[in-house]
Amino acid sequence: MYMMEGHLDILASPFDVNPTFPVNCASLYPPYLASFTFPEQNPGLKNRGGLDDKTRLVQLQIYRYLPTATYLFMSDPTPNPQATGSSWSSFLKSIASFNGDLSSLTAPPFILSSTSLTEFSSYWGEHPSVFAAPAKEADPAKRALLVLKWFLTTLKQQYASRSESYGNEKKPLNPFLGELFLGKWEDSAGTTNLVSEQVNHHPPATAYSIKNEVSGVHLQGYNAQKASFSKTINIKQIGHAILSVPVPSKTGESETYLITLPSLHIEGLIFGAPFVELDGSSYITSSTGFTAKISYLGKGWVSGKKNSFTATLYPTGNEKGVLYNCSGQWTKAFEIHSGSSKHNSSKTLVDTWDPDVTPMSELIVLPVDMQHPLESRRAWAGVAEGIAKGDMDYVGKEKTKIEQAQRAMRKKEQAEGRQWERRYFTARTDPDETLQMLATSVGIDENGDADKTGGLWRFDATKADKARGETLSDEQKAALARDLLGQ
Repeated sequence: MYMMEGHLDILASPFDVNPTFPVNCASLYPPYLASFTFPEQNPGLKNRGGLDDKTRLVQLQIYRYLPTATYLFMSDPTPNPQATGSSWSSFLKSIASFNGDLSSLTAPPFILSSTSLTEFSSYWGEHPSVFAAPAKEADPAKRALLVLKWFLTTLKQQYASRSESYGNEKKPLNPFLGELFLGKWEDSAGTTNLVSEQVNHHPPATAYSIKNEVSGVHLQGYNAQKASFSKTINIKQIGHAILSVPVPSKTGESETYLITLPSLHIEGLIFGAPFVELDGSSYITSSTGFTAKISYLGKGWVSGKKNSFTATLYPTGNEKGVLYNCSGQWTKAFEIHSGSSKHNSSKTLVDTWDPDVTPMSELIVLPVDMQHPLESRRAWAGVAEGIAKGDMDYVGKEKTKIEQAQRAMRKKEQAEGRQWERRYFTARTDPDETLQMLATSVGIDENGDADKTGGLWRFDATKADKARGETLSDEQKAALARDLLGQ
């Protein structure tokens, strides 16, 4: 759904239109939404389509600035009890009247998460055996299918796990420059290592590396977000991921997959129970000549299922030559069939996936007191404690310590003519071979949107070896925490 010139779609409540509704509704939105005519005043607009009261479309005429708007009355959502009252209304007003990137807007305390964005990189790897599986497949088309399957299995954790855990989507903590999140998985696939680092702050960007040490399958990438508001919060993800898969029986040879990131928007704002819905399409294209297109459908206005998607795998450049198709819900089960979807049957079924019957591997993270001072859970421990207790004064105090220390460090670096040294990643200044080869087929720039993320970031194995070999004394840890975090 898109905002068209002169029109605005808005989710609204309560369900019954009454004389006080214009005042109540206007309190949530900018002043120009203060005047409407209601369906009861125009018989031509009454309950068109015979919809019931809780899903009917009510067309409201707005006299100033916006000629028309359509209000969709949704079926019963589950409200967030913390988000009721004037605080949530004020937040919605601030969103609706804000110009620019919403990620810089301060969110109310009741939607704050104690988790930093640097931790989100781990969602790529929570099924290590699925992640590593392509390295065991000799057939290139089937390898590409296994890569597509792995990608689809990551979506639930990446975009829905917080709303399932908390009852609604929470705003994560914005990482500071140099923030780290390190961990590993140990399961039947062997050891899979995770490195996540905040590599840029203005604009903010997070880079990550996930490698299965047994198979050699390696994912690396970086991402940033740009948020805006029309009828809801829309988030464009900037960046990409690159997956390297060793080719079985060909020592030293690997194939490469370029992965683009879906756009998303936040549903349920009016009801104080926000959740993520993906939209548009994303792509996975390989150096061996296969492309997967994933189309995100969402629920739609009056029909369909939440979090729905379809996907096709085809020879690059021949989208109609479908080799495999997938469909289902990325938060629930999906099926994989051979050939085009119009021929789907029990005979074409290749594989299925149900996250409810496929347990995730637990990420192993060092205890907080053993972590590097810049690791997320150690650095934000005070903020997380305040959020858990509901003590927002304490949260503000702890956040301010970090923010002021970071500002002081940036001023010091500028005065000394130096830049922050990234521990695990390096910004490439030369052309990237993977992007030169694959970027145009999926519609992204060969520079990898480096101008929007502070650089074209790649994992640096030499830096990583140095960082892993570093041992800090308690005094050194204390000095880092003091100088960089104000702790």
